[in-house]
Amino acid sequence: MTSWDTEERRALRASARRFTESEIVPNLAAWEDAGAVPRELHRAAAAADLLGVGFPESAGGSGGSAVDAMVIAEEIIVSGGSSGLVAALFTHGIGLPHLVRAGDPSLIERVTRPVLAGEKIVSLAVTEPDAGSDVAHLRTRAVRDGDEYMVSGGKLYITSATRADFFTVAVRTGGDGAGGISLLLVERDMPGVSVSAPLRKMGWLCSDTAELRFDEVRVPTENLIGEENSGFYSIMNQFASERLSLAVQAYATAQRCLDLTLAWIRQRETFGRPLASRQVVQHRVAEMARRTDVARTYTRAVADDWLAGANVLARVAMAKNTAVAACDYVVDNAVQLHGGLGYMRESEVERHYRDSRILGIGGGTNEIMTEIVAKLILA
Repeated sequence: MTSWDTEERRALRASARRFTESEIVPNLAAWEDAGAVPRELHRAAAAADLLGVGFPESAGGSGGSAVDAMVIAEEIIVSGGSSGLVAALFTHGIGLPHLVRAGDPSLIERVTRPVLAGEKIVSLAVTEPDAGSDVAHLRTRAVRDGDEYMVSGGKLYITSATRADFFTVAVRTGGDGAGGISLLLVERDMPGVSVSAPLRKMGWLCSDTAELRFDEVRVPTENLIGEENSGFYSIMNQFASERLSLAVQAYATAQRCLDLTLAWIRQRETFGRPLASRQVVQHRVAEMARRTDVARTYTRAVADDWLAGANVLARVAMAKNTAVAACDYVVDNAVQLHGGLGYMRESEVERHYRDSRILGIGGGTNEIMTEIVAKLILA
């Protein structure tokens, strides 16, 4: 028994699996076509005690650690969900932690509790047209005017933006560079906030993504999250959790595609024999299994050490790249071994093939992860 396979986490997995099979799988295709998941799904996940896992009960959560939240995401994917569904349903996993860590009682009551109850939705708004991975050079500015900030600028590729009630927004309150960035809670109905139509994407079709514009939006200073000009460091602290979560999604997607492929090659026959009887196929799925297991084992080990307080910045980056590389290999071969069916929208592996492409971009690109590792091992 490992830390990821305790009795409590087995029960958590069972709960996530039941929820996925009853609430997600029958509806996922329709949500993909619609371009978003319904708000009712958030309320259902809260009622199932899944939405608030990883957040303290004092803030309206269900308790547990970040690893418990990762366990839920993993189980949703291997039970027939998708990484896109995880992104849409658990956007608060990146939108709320800064606010909870800051501990402002007013913001916790107004935002955190209703979000974790499934009544409201929060998004994280950091990326800009000229500042993706380069967070320190974002341009959206918040100018202090008495007891308000006047916010102007724009954000791009914001997950759940078309449905969100609140946005945790990275803004420039000080000078150039990392030291001038703060986090503000911007509310959707504030005058001057505009949300674009949903952006059309390759994958994650059930996860709505949009552009935000702020036209001299007046935000009360009480909506400042943490200390002024400390936002960059809060964002950086949260990156480890986000990157490990994406690594979990990557190896879970690989595992799901491996499972689907094993079932397919056992039933699919060519020239009078099942595909599984052919050595070239056997070796292919053996390699798929090896890469998936290595990614899972390493990612879980890094996540455990991170939760224990170890300095794992370089290993987090390595875990993300390792899991993404494994996923890339597995989903590609899953489509290949499914043949023509693998290219059809009716095939689940086709969706995972498209969805997985974002995993090496979001949360820091593969190249940025490699740069982090290089700098730290050469320091």
